[in-house]
Amino acid sequence: MTQDFAIELARQAIVLAILISAPILAVAIGVGLVVSMIQTVTQIQEQTLSFVPKLFAVAVAFLVSLSWMLQRLTAFAVQLFHSMPIAGQ
Repeated sequence: MTQDFAIELARQAIVLAILISAPILAVAIGVGLVVSMIQTVTQIQEQTLSFVPKLFAVAVAFLVSLSWMLQRLTAFAVQLFHSMPIAGQ
């Protein structure tokens, strides 16, 4: 295994981690922003009011995107195993 190969695998793993976490983070940021705007307009400053909807939305986003995440992770693992050098060569 060369240094360039190891760096490329690490880069691909980081890009995949960012890609997989992006939908859930986007949903959390969006719901948090909407709830914060509602709290500002109504002047209700309850901490649990922002936590519960965000938790529910993230759980729904996770369930919706779970099959896509698993497909991406499986494809990366298959690519990783196919690119490993065979012992003894």
